[in-house]
Amino acid sequence: MNTPRFRRTAVAVAAAAVLPFALAACSSDSGSDTASGSQAAAAGTTPSSAGSMPAAAMDQPFGPACAGVPKEGAGSFDGMAKDPVATAASNNPALSTLVTAVKKAGLVDTLNNAKGITVFAPTNDAFAKIPKADLDKVLADKATLTKILTYHVVGQSITPKQLENGSFDTLEKGKITTAGSDGSYKVNDTSNVVCGNVPTANATVYIVDTVLMPK
Repeated sequence: MNTPRFRRTAVAVAAAAVLPFALAACSSDSGSDTASGSQAAAAGTTPSSAGSMPAAAMDQPFGPACAGVPKEGAGSFDGMAKDPVATAASNNPALSTLVTAVKKAGLVDTLNNAKGITVFAPTNDAFAKIPKADLDKVLADKATLTKILTYHVVGQSITPKQLENGSFDTLEKGKITTAGSDGSYKVNDTSNVVCGNVPTANATVYIVDTVLMPK
């Protein structure tokens, strides 16, 4: 799946090698259940304009990058819904850098065994925005990498509705904020959700175009 590249935001992604970027696990202040059991009947659904996305469509994966997801097989929405999140991500070619980072940090079992979490998953293009020397340094530093990755995970399921004006505690003990509506959402004002509300066996995934960084 080729995820479309979005404009680089003014955030200091070129900050130092100690940049904390990750996948992070977190627990949210809000307690609604997600539509994590949704399958891909409308897998290719994408928002067209503000206010135009039907409520029913928000129970399905949404966003421009969803159209590139395979229609069948392990990497399809139906396939990913059957696997725990780290395994499901490994079947998505656009998340291969993230999967490599998760393996290096030794977090595969942690993520696969968690229950009802939300993962904000940066694409390969998101990691490519980081200078290679900085990225290589972080990938070689397990402690920093773990801090970064756990910043992208929230300890409960998050629905699209909750993203409209949300603040969530992450597994890393930091906080992320979300804003938007009608299928168009930003995380920390820097990262766009390009394919959201993707169900896996134990998590809801929001694929994002910029790596999130703890403060």
